[in-house]
Amino acid sequence: MTPAAPELPAVVRRFIEDAGNATQSFGIGRVLGQIYAYLYFSPEPRNLADMQAALGISKGSASMGVRQLEQWNAVRQVWVRGDRKDYYEANDWLGEIVRNILRDTVGKKLNGATSLLEELKADLNGAGPATTSPDRDRAFIETRIQHLRDFHSKAQKVWNSRIVRMLLK
Repeated sequence: MTPAAPELPAVVRRFIEDAGNATQSFGIGRVLGQIYAYLYFSPEPRNLADMQAALGISKGSASMGVRQLEQWNAVRQVWVRGDRKDYYEANDWLGEIVRNILRDTVGKKLNGATSLLEELKADLNGAGPATTSPDRDRAFIETRIQHLRDFHSKAQKVWNSRIVRMLLK
């Protein structure tokens, strides 16, 4: 049975909800933001049952969320004397967390886009269905793919720029 959730101050409850909304809007999951905010405002380490009770989430969601947050070094597992459960606390070095999330999400998406754009170009130049369209349509598609490649190239340059590398260091 899950223990009763300790009553959280209204300001903390609001921050937890806003953090969940923010992470959801960035596409990295509502629960991740809620767990991080809950741990960030917890004066002592918390276990999965605490998170379940306080946030109204399943044990599976709590466990998966904590594992993802650990990968980004946003939370760390800590030992609590006299208890065999896993306890966690938030890393308060926000710059490191943002850097790790950006590397994991933006970096992967840019690399994925590189592959996609190469595949599109190959499909267009190959014997696939794209070559059966009228010349006008083909020229239009080629132009659009080239615009996407140009934009992607600029995004890669920004991502690989010295200033971004310094910010994410």
